[in-house]
Amino acid sequence: MRYFLYAALLAGSASVLAGEDVVYEVDGKEYQGYWSKISDSAPLVVLVHDWDGLTEYEIKRAKMLNEVGYNVFAADLFGKGIRPTEVKDKKQHTGELYKDRAKLQKLMAESQLKAEMLNGSKDNTVVAGYCFGGAAVLESARAGNSAKAFISFHGGLKTPQGQDYKMTKAPVVIFHGTADKVVSMTDFAMLADELESTGIQHEMISYGGAPHAFTVLGSDRYRKDADLKSWNRFNEVLAEVTK
Repeated sequence: MRYFLYAALLAGSASVLAGEDVVYEVDGKEYQGYWSKISDSAPLVVLVHDWDGLTEYEIKRAKMLNEVGYNVFAADLFGKGIRPTEVKDKKQHTGELYKDRAKLQKLMAESQLKAEMLNGSKDNTVVAGYCFGGAAVLESARAGNSAKAFISFHGGLKTPQGQDYKMTKAPVVIFHGTADKVVSMTDFAMLADELESTGIQHEMISYGGAPHAFTVLGSDRYRKDADLKSWNRFNEVLAEVTK
């Protein structure tokens, strides 16, 4: 039954209002996010893109979240019009932010601030991301940004030198593929140890046979079973932490 419900979400629904592009500035540079609202009272999910930039994938996920009761702001961390298609360009844009953690933290904070201004509230927000976006979400958690939860799908898990989770204010949830060749199970275990020793509430789930980017629809890495299970747990977590 759950698979059929999920398939219906993937197909989309006419009941969801059309979203809109939203341009905002950070340090004088324009960024273009995507805002999709269902009601004034709905909880907010800030969604962070993978290394492709903000594309139809994030918009599809935003609409799926709308269908189950959430307002969504898909953030842009690369800049307006920057949607790399070549691997070298994707590495360039993510690499620039990995090398400048202060900039990455500011982009995350300012994107969340913009989202909460659009939403009209700042006390009912969950921050979630995919791949590069998952790593960015953990950056936001370590920076001490406020949220109800920080959720990473097949994201980078290593903690940069000099950082820790001592300022993290909300539970951390990790969805990871055991067959991920980009982010190892060693990284997974090290993060679990770090969160446990720091006393941060966390939940970390690994899916056997799932490679890196196992939720990317239409790709050869897509694993329907892991995608469905992680999506269902994602929805449960959202219901548990928001009001």
